[in-house]
Amino acid sequence: MTEKHVFFDELGNEIEFVVKAKFSLDEEDYVALLPANEIDAMTYILRIELDDNGDEVLVGIDDDELDEAKEAYEELVKQQLQ
Repeated sequence: MTEKHVFFDELGNEIEFVVKAKFSLDEEDYVALLPANEIDAMTYILRIELDDNGDEVLVGIDDDELDEAKEAYEELVKQQLQ
């Protein structure tokens, strides 16, 4: 079963995302998300953190961290295709 999450854009519109992968890099956990209704959409990569209650929350990352996470995700995808 595919894991999905619903988020809201800046206008309050509901957008459903499909989790493409969860992976770790340098002791940080990340998730790669793809909008469920857009075949050619770009993949979003966010860091997974825990809130005060121990629940997972997704956090945006800066460009440097994104570059490293993107490389790790692309390597993961490449390995899955082999």
